Amino acid sequence: MSTTAASLATPTTPRGQRPRRPLVTPARIGIYAFLLTTSAFFLLPLYVMVVTSLKSPEEIRQALLFAWPASPQFGNWKEAWSSACIALACEGIQGGFWNSIRLVVPATILSVFLAALNGYALSFWRSRWGDILFGIMLLGAFVPFQVMIYPLVAWFRLGGFYNTYWAILLVHCIFGMPVLTLLFRNYYIAVPNELFKAARIDGGGFWRIFFQLMLPMATPMLIVATILQVTGIWNDYLFGLIFAGKDNYPMTVQLNNLVNTTFGERRYHIDMAATILTSLVPLAVYFFSGRWFVRGIAAGAVKG
Repeated sequence: MSTTAASLATPTTPRGQRPRRPLVTPARIGIYAFLLTTSAFFLLPLYVMVVTSLKSPEEIRQALLFAWPASPQFGNWKEAWSSACIALACEGIQGGFWNSIRLVVPATILSVFLAALNGYALSFWRSRWGDILFGIMLLGAFVPFQVMIYPLVAWFRLGGFYNTYWAILLVHCIFGMPVLTLLFRNYYIAVPNELFKAARIDGGGFWRIFFQLMLPMATPMLIVATILQVTGIWNDYLFGLIFAGKDNYPMTVQLNNLVNTTFGERRYHIDMAATILTSLVPLAVYFFSGRWFVRGIAAGAVKG
């Protein structure tokens, strides 16, 4: 009788189902607190940039950093794009935008293609010196790039193309190669070797297997490599300043020149509007392809 009463008083769960966990636990509170703190760390500066870019000069003088503008001034963005003064030229940062596009597209295509080719060759067409050369390439990735700037300047000047479009294009391809090659090599190592051997039995050669089999299979890694290169080249400032030359300055260099150009009163609203415009492309890349980036990184991290 007592056993029957106890079984009626104790809540039971259907067989095969796990008991529900409480919604509020110390671990869950800690995770959410951490996520909220890190989100605020990155989002607050972005919020300040956006609201400041939409304020009038009178509102900025009130020093209300987080206040939303009474009447958003979208004309600030237009002025930063097309008519803000950089030194004596009042043409905005649109020239830098097109210079960045002209640089990012070919540099990304070229470096991603070469890295995919390197990773494929290192994974399936093992040569005697392949691993040694790959080790040397990786060693270069750990050397601070500031150390290599002066030798590169001397080398490009000797070759007669320093401060040109080709110099900055070559620099971005060279410095992106080690990490991209490592990603593709790790991705191809996870591909079953029997697949490669079957393609060889069917008469496939180096280029045919690469273009018709391996390259289509590496779509997730192609997306990851493209994201890394686009954001890295677009956000670069130092290489653009040193190697591009005045006529090829990317958008980041033009932004710096605009901020440092002052005629009388500092125009923070225009500076912030130009900053927002400069960061639109990396933000768009993240929002449209962030899901693929996580998948590709996970796929390429299977083997080292």
